[in-house]
Amino acid sequence: MLGWLRNLFLLTGLATFAPAAFFALRLYIGAYLIWGVSGSIVHAARMEEFEGFLRVIGSPWPDLAAPLSVWTQFLIGWLLIPGLFTRWAGILLTINFLIAMGLIATSQWGYPRLDRELFGPAVCTLVGLVLATHGAGRWSLDAVLEQARLRPSR
Repeated sequence: MLGWLRNLFLLTGLATFAPAAFFALRLYIGAYLIWGVSGSIVHAARMEEFEGFLRVIGSPWPDLAAPLSVWTQFLIGWLLIPGLFTRWAGILLTINFLIAMGLIATSQWGYPRLDRELFGPAVCTLVGLVLATHGAGRWSLDAVLEQARLRPSR
């Protein structure tokens, strides 16, 4: 009798939707990353604008950092959508946005910035940590590859 009450309060039945939640998270973050950097890949002026922004916030080697960040985010996006090498993508996502947070937090204002400017990079960092530690979920190419690895050879 207490089991149903416990399930009601803890909402344990929602765990059934975990594969869909991980899929939605990967799809959204992957598409967001691709969309966010595609302009810099297609248009040289947008890449130069990003390099200028990195210069303003004090990034070392902005000429190298801008394309490295842009292409890393593009790759992460394409890995997250199908859920391929998701743990690696999560690690790269975490590193890329930890660096962004560090640059933004200590930029030209001379004191740590803890306001809305850090929200997007912080969310991407946390999503990266979740994906690096939990993986892609059941609805992913990673899961397909894992099943193939576990299947006995004939």
